[in-house]
Amino acid sequence: MPEVIFNGPDGRLEGRYHHGKQANAPIALLLHPQPQHGGTMNNKVVYAMYHAFVRRGFSTLRFNFRGVGRSQGRFDNGQGELSDAASALDWMQSFNPNAASCWVGGFSFGAWIGMQLLMRRPEIDGFVSVAPPANVYDFSFLAPCPSSGLILHGSQDELVPEASVAKLATKLSSQRNIKVNYKIIEGANHFFATKLDDLNVMLDDYLGGISLERSMATAG
Repeated sequence: MPEVIFNGPDGRLEGRYHHGKQANAPIALLLHPQPQHGGTMNNKVVYAMYHAFVRRGFSTLRFNFRGVGRSQGRFDNGQGELSDAASALDWMQSFNPNAASCWVGGFSFGAWIGMQLLMRRPEIDGFVSVAPPANVYDFSFLAPCPSSGLILHGSQDELVPEASVAKLATKLSSQRNIKVNYKIIEGANHFFATKLDDLNVMLDDYLGGISLERSMATAG
């Protein structure tokens, strides 16, 4: 899990990067929750997401947004953080020019940034959004959502009501040519405090299913 430093739009950004073993390994970028509420790339949910993609052979990067840890700059209410994410994706692509596919994943605030990046970068094939804060941030830019993906939410989330995320998932699921899986983890709060194992199982099941589908498509 090498530490990496790369250039962002407002200074250097620090991250942790795992390079996949296959020459054309898919890539995945993971985004952390609200920096002003203590969110970092070492958040337990982000860490779990990171390793779920690593287990499936992805070249995987998680990093600190500007002003977090050793990343330079200061919090920019989402605009700058979206630019940070775009720079992180550029950095990954420079090392993985022949990546088989490209994914973005995020937790809470990171899910909101990730979905915005999805709209701006047509090369992103899929997404994983954990506890997207649909009650706090506007997700209406997903019109239409360009890629299939997974939304995970806790039934006991005390910060983001499940109903607001269910409404978002229903809206996205009604769009043509994509498939949005919406899964509820029973008993999980916003930070999945006692439900990280359940989160891992759902991530592994979903990514395993995607890998199987692509293997069959290649074989066919």
